[in-house]
Amino acid sequence: MSESLDPIVLNILYAVTGGTLTLLFMWLGCKLFNHMVCFDISTELAKGNIAVGIMLMGIFVGIGTGLGLVIGLGLN
Repeated sequence: MSESLDPIVLNILYAVTGGTLTLLFMWLGCKLFNHMVCFDISTELAKGNIAVGIMLMGIFVGIGTGLGLVIGLGLN
């Protein structure tokens, strides 16, 4: 099937699928982590808690890097 598609269209399809999966897994990771900790992430961010913001940034960077590597290596 991939031989019949133009490589540019196939790469755009991979990018859109990868972006959607990344956003989905980041949302899911945030929700799951929110259930594991003893505080509410959104409440603490509204209070201006920088430590929670840095922790959330780490989650997003980790999930994004992991999925980016998986998707990037799948393009070969």
